[in-house]
Amino acid sequence: MTPLRLHSTRPLTGRLAPSPTGALHLGHARTFLLTWWHLRQRGASVHLRHEDLDAGRARPEHQQAIEDDLRWLGVDWDGPPVVQSRGLDRLQAALAALHARGLAYWCTCSRAELRQLQSAPQLGELELRYPGTCRGRWSTLEEAEREAGREAGLRFRVPSGEIRFVDQVLGPQRFDVQATVGDFLISRRDKTPAYQLAVVLDDADAGITEVHRGADLLASTARQLLLQRALGLPTPRYHHFPLVLDAEGRRLAKRVDSLSLATLRAGGVPAERVVAWVARSAGLSVPRAVSARELIHEFTLERVPTQPVRWLGTLD
Repeated sequence: MTPLRLHSTRPLTGRLAPSPTGALHLGHARTFLLTWWHLRQRGASVHLRHEDLDAGRARPEHQQAIEDDLRWLGVDWDGPPVVQSRGLDRLQAALAALHARGLAYWCTCSRAELRQLQSAPQLGELELRYPGTCRGRWSTLEEAEREAGREAGLRFRVPSGEIRFVDQVLGPQRFDVQATVGDFLISRRDKTPAYQLAVVLDDADAGITEVHRGADLLASTARQLLLQRALGLPTPRYHHFPLVLDAEGRRLAKRVDSLSLATLRAGGVPAERVVAWVARSAGLSVPRAVSARELIHEFTLERVPTQPVRWLGTLD
């Protein structure tokens, strides 16, 4: 498959896209600061979008806390924040269009059934590959739910072959989505649009030309490129920053309250200390404390390590 060209002649526009499901921690601070520096030094617009489609975990109070944390770090944005769940009508319209064109189909399989179909167990956070059980099985949503006796989700029909792109941090990438993930959900069984579709449409609507995020979402990019192609949407440039890991090599989690920005702030830690730690992790030589704005023109993407960063228990 021909590699997709990730470029745009549109005005430079990026986004900060936190999920309001808990407190921001040092790993988030690093990703958001690197994003903000890279965008602001080139005169790009910065949008803030709360990705709140996970109704079971997202909370309005987390949105305000996130904005407070970002301001504390010295990170700003242009225009009012956008809340993802307020744009459900256009997401539902895109789902209907994909289904009408035969690019998506209804699926009634449960996660328990998918686990039983695997030839070998998968551990940790690896995603189960969908084998296409419901491809061509149901004509309508009503038929699927009536015959199966359960709610149905909508899966994107993934073509075979590799998707290739160049990540601006991690270099050339290649993924075979059909071989590793299979047809993936674009609408959950509760009819809420899934992350992969929502982020593609939101980025297109906002005119996003630059996507910056953690490397844990690198594989998702191939799925999003497929959806962009199916919907005729432009493709941004992608930048994936390696994660911050704890001493045991696990990525930092929102449940680790001691490393949340709110806890650090409440404990009297100056934001400038956090900013300096992030700057050093990105290859900059800075004093023990420095403001985010001071480093806009010091940051260079080329210095950012391509390996994960270890949190060693101190900001020094």
